[in-house]
Amino acid sequence: QVQLVESGGGLVQAGGSLRLSCVASGRAFSTYAMGWFRQAPGQDREFVATINCTGGSTRYTDSVKGRFTISRDNVKNTVYLQMNSLKPEETAVYYCACKADRYSSGSSNYAMYDVWGQGTQVTVSS
Repeated sequence: QVQLVESGGGLVQAGGSLRLSCVASGRAFSTYAMGWFRQAPGQDREFVATINCTGGSTRYTDSVKGRFTISRDNVKNTVYLQMNSLKPEETAVYYCACKADRYSSGSSNYAMYDVWGQGTQVTVSS
């Protein structure tokens, strides 16, 4: 069973940057699509970005295109989310998720993901 541990969250000023990391346990990481989601207080979980197993295909929600980059290192069993030009409204808990359907494409639908990390808080001050 895959386990995910996120890190890299914190407090940053508007316009600043953070890089989130998500380390996965298990040997099959390189066959799984991964995703990043976020959830602000009182709001639904929101799709941010997804990447397929090879890293050759990525998708983003429109609001982060050009500012966020998802990537992965299959040797280190890690997926990253580089976030630039952060906005106060992006304050949320950020979660990484694993789609444990080998060699499948990523998805923006949170229900398609099987394993979730514990989340890391990102706070953007104005």
